[in-house]
Amino acid sequence: MTLTSALNNAQAIFNNTGTQSSVVSNNISNANNADYSRRQAILTTNGTGAQVVKIARSQEPALQTAFLTNSSSDAAQQLLLAAYGNLKSATLGGNNNEIAPATYLAAFQTAMQNFSGSPSNTTAAKSAINAAQSLVTSLNNATTAVQNARTDADKKISSDVDTLNSLLKQFQTANDAVKSATATAGPTSSAAADALDQRDSLLKQISQIVGVTAVTRGNGNDMALYTSSGTTLFETIPRTVTFTPTNTYTAGTQGNNVYIDGVALTPGQGASTTAQGSLQASLQVRDTVAPTYQKQLDEIARGLVSTFAETTSSGTTKAAGLFTYTGAPATWTAGTGLDTGAVVTGLAGTLKLNAAAVSNPSLLRDGGINGSAYITNPSYDPANPSKPLDAGYSGKLDGLITAMNTKIGFDGGAGSDTSATLMSYSASSIGWLEGQRSSATSAAENTSAALSRSSGAYSNATGVNLDEELTLMMDIEQSYKAGTKILNTVNAMLQSVLDIVR
Repeated sequence: MTLTSALNNAQAIFNNTGTQSSVVSNNISNANNADYSRRQAILTTNGTGAQVVKIARSQEPALQTAFLTNSSSDAAQQLLLAAYGNLKSATLGGNNNEIAPATYLAAFQTAMQNFSGSPSNTTAAKSAINAAQSLVTSLNNATTAVQNARTDADKKISSDVDTLNSLLKQFQTANDAVKSATATAGPTSSAAADALDQRDSLLKQISQIVGVTAVTRGNGNDMALYTSSGTTLFETIPRTVTFTPTNTYTAGTQGNNVYIDGVALTPGQGASTTAQGSLQASLQVRDTVAPTYQKQLDEIARGLVSTFAETTSSGTTKAAGLFTYTGAPATWTAGTGLDTGAVVTGLAGTLKLNAAAVSNPSLLRDGGINGSAYITNPSYDPANPSKPLDAGYSGKLDGLITAMNTKIGFDGGAGSDTSATLMSYSASSIGWLEGQRSSATSAAENTSAALSRSSGAYSNATGVNLDEELTLMMDIEQSYKAGTKILNTVNAMLQSVLDIVR
């Protein structure tokens, strides 16, 4: 080896170690940056020695795809689980379901039995009315909670749509930066790597809102985005995501669709949801979960109105008795209308006690809430309506208690039993919500575990490992020392030559 080649090798070592140490230092400084992909200085050897030919950025498309998919699934499942938890807290209470309609229904049934046992006791009569009012209030409050859940979901949808539109605009800027850096400085340049980091960071955020499939096109690192169902999200320019929010919800309110590039986004399905991203999960809560639960509340309320309705002596005409609601028909033919097992939308929210029964609790015992034609107390004399009624009469109360424990028809669209007693149906409504929440909890644990595994695999493949970087830094240091020794040796040899010349 000539002195010239030795000097060239030393110079190459210094150049290489300088570049390598810069790359490693940058990696170490970004060790805690989840949006940073590790860089590596790639060496090659030719006739002039080793040299850094490019700075490679770690990329694992398959692992990234798995991570994005699991990120979307987990975001949706966790949102759905939170919604079930909020519904439970707002409509059932704690572990004892102390504010559930079923709890108040059981208390009302007990009060009715006490009243039946002492039909002349005015305190027992008032207690029955008070228990009925508590039951009505629980159904009213539960309806308010359910509609608040729909309102909150609608607000979340609106917020997510605004965020998604903003992210897509930022993605266009980042994508343009990637293409520009690739064209001017090359795909392995530092500028291209930084732009790719920014674009991947935005991609992660987008996947939290909507399921996304990324497709890299051509040699310019251009990327197009599609939803998991195939709708275009971004292709050269962002596609518009539109949504018109609804400020207030009632049981009959229909929420507006979310449109991506003119295509309506579908809600997720099932407690182990098919939703990808928070948008689909919020649509599911607003349009499926909450309305189904509302139907069950409405069916409990309809069952109360129908069961406690008064019937004329002919048995053909019925009218709302103790329980009524806004918009209730004045009368209906027995076996039709409220008796047919069809849900009355929003009934639980407007359910109330008949004012006549509240002012005169004895009407619950004797009948006649809707007038004398509905009085069932056998001592009633139409010819002498002022005659005192039999205070010991309990036949109507016994009949109402029996009716509460008799199976009636319920709407199958409410997601629960189609034939059950009022007590069992209200209990099954609790079971439905708890069952959905339990399934959602199990599914959330699975999606969280899958996200953790895919995130770990992706991070291990593309992220920075401090131990590896510090080990590499030590290797670079040894290379630098080797270059220094070569330079010192050449210097000593040149000095020897100069000493001989002298």
